[in-house]
Amino acid sequence: MSPRRKSSLLWGLVGALLFLVLALGYRLAGGTLPVGFGGLAVIALGVGVVVTASAPAVAARLRR
Repeated sequence: MSPRRKSSLLWGLVGALLFLVLALGYRLAGGTLPVGFGGLAVIALGVGVVVTASAPAVAARLRR
C-alpha cells in the first residue's frame, strides 16, 4: 500500500471516529439526536468515506 493511500485511509478513520466522539459526547451532555446508535454508525461510515476521498485533494492544496 502506498504511503499516500495509507494516509488517506487514516484520515478517514480519524474523521469517522471524531464524528462518533462528538455525537456521543453530545448525547452524554444531555442532547438528543434524531438517530440511534446504528444511525450514528452509518453516518460515521459516510463521514469516513468522504474524508478518505477528499484527503488527497486537500493534501495537494496544502503542499502549494
